[in-house]
Amino acid sequence: MKPEEIKKLDAYFKSNFNPTMVVKARPRKDDSAEVYLGEEFLGVVFRDDEDGDLSYNFSMAILDIDL
Repeated sequence: MKPEEIKKLDAYFKSNFNPTMVVKARPRKDDSAEVYLGEEFLGVVFRDDEDGDLSYNFSMAILDIDL
């Protein structure tokens, strides 16, 4: 993902969910970014640019021990 996309996603997560959320670039991956709540890893947001329609998909796993 381009740095300007990451900045826009970071602002979106901060304003719509929690101001302590942070979106960071992933090492060696350019189609996705990592999402953190403070220092805790939450999930990955993927860039989807199929058929000329750009969207972003957030994927978060929830472990049963966390429930």
